[in-house]
This record gives sequence, structure tokens and C-alpha cells, in this order.
Amino acid sequence: MAARNTVKKPETPLGLTRRARKMVRLLETGYPDAHCELDFTNPLELLVAVVLSAQTTDVRVNQVTPALFQRYRKAADYASADRTELEEHIRPTGFYRNKATSLIGLGSALVERFGGEVPGKLADLVTLPGVGRKTANVVLGDAFGVPGITVDTHFGRLVRRWGWTEEEDPVKVEHAVGKLVERRDWTLLSHRTIFHGRRVCHARTPACGACFLAPQCPSYGIGQVDPVKAEKLVKGEEAPHLIALAERVRSGEKLA
Repeated sequence: MAARNTVKKPETPLGLTRRARKMVRLLETGYPDAHCELDFTNPLELLVAVVLSAQTTDVRVNQVTPALFQRYRKAADYASADRTELEEHIRPTGFYRNKATSLIGLGSALVERFGGEVPGKLADLVTLPGVGRKTANVVLGDAFGVPGITVDTHFGRLVRRWGWTEEEDPVKVEHAVGKLVERRDWTLLSHRTIFHGRRVCHARTPACGACFLAPQCPSYGIGQVDPVKAEKLVKGEEAPHLIALAERVRSGEKLA
């Protein structure tokens, strides 16, 4: 039996907040080990990896960065990099000329203005070449432990489907979600939402019939609702766990 949509319209601001926070708890159940899928060991490596991740996959970036990080260990190494050599290192990530320009400028800015260290404040990070709020929030949350909401394409798509906001602008989405969710949950919510977007709530055909969030989702039904067919759409090593959760929800069990 398909999960029943229990969301009623119109929804009060208080009702929306309560539903959003329940979904936060459910996402924790679904993705207890969610994390940044870029490999790094320090703030500079994470910053570089996020810059490289534009218009490509985390998997592709992780294939490139081991050799890159071995060759360029400090901000000064990027600042003084030979452009041709740097471009060859990062060529597989695409748009390598623009990215090389960003990395060289990034290294120079860190050396000239921050003593070669990655700053731990949003206002400083967004002044760096190639660094916007999305990149800054990833670095703050995962390298410095400062809560931040990362609005990538998955995150924006899902929170709009969930009815948390109708905003399209990433900054407005960030602020709208920040008002609904407790600050301490921002970083992990970002990762868990991105995980869910990559594994279940796909852009073209969401696996609605195999989604443990179905009863709380006002967009339930825009994708495949047949459980058997939907389960085939679920991706990732967590698929058995996610499918089991959806089955429990369909049986009427409350997960949170």
C-alpha cells in the first residue's frame, strides 16, 4: 500500500516548522552516517576540493585530489603554481582553465590577506576567488565545525518539493530553511538532504513509493509510487536500509 500523504493545506507557520523538524529527525534515521563526500584532511584541501567540484561529481574530484594535494600542500604552492602544470592536474574535473585561475587567485589571496591560512568566518571566505556562500558553508561546517546550510541543486530541489520554501535564489533558500531548523542541525541537514537527493528523490523520477519521508511530503506522487518499481530507483550502498525504512512507514510504523 502506498504511503498516505498526511500534509494538509493551508499549512500554518507553526505547522510547517513542526513538520520540517520531524523530517530532520527522519533524515537522521535514514542517513546517520551522512558526511561530506569530498576527501580532505585540512581546511585548505576541502576548500580546493569544493572549488573543483563545480560542474562535476565528487567522485571525479576525489580521483584527482590525491596527486594534487601531494604536489600543492600550502596556499603558497597554489599562488606560485605553474598554470600549465596545475591545469593538467585538474583537467579531468572540467572547466580546468577557469578553475586553475580560481586556485591560483585563491592561494594568492590566502597568502596576502590571511597569512596562508583558510579563514574560519563566512564574511572572509566569500571574499576569496571562486568562493561563494555554498562553498563557504561547506568549509565552515566540515572543516571548522561552524553550522552552515549548503544550498546545492539537490538541496534546493528537495526543500522546495517538501514545501519548506518556494524561493529559487540559493541565499533566500538558505535563510528560509535556517528559520525552520535549529542551527545545530544545519550542517548535517545539508549532507542528509543531499544524500537523499542523490539516492531517492531524483530530479527526473523520484522514488516516491520507496521514500520514508512520503507521509510528510506534499509532493508525494510526482515520481514512481509503485513500491516495487520505486525500490529499483533507490541508489547507493544505503539502499537496503532506505527501502526497509519505507516498508516500515507503509506498514503504519512511526519512525520519529
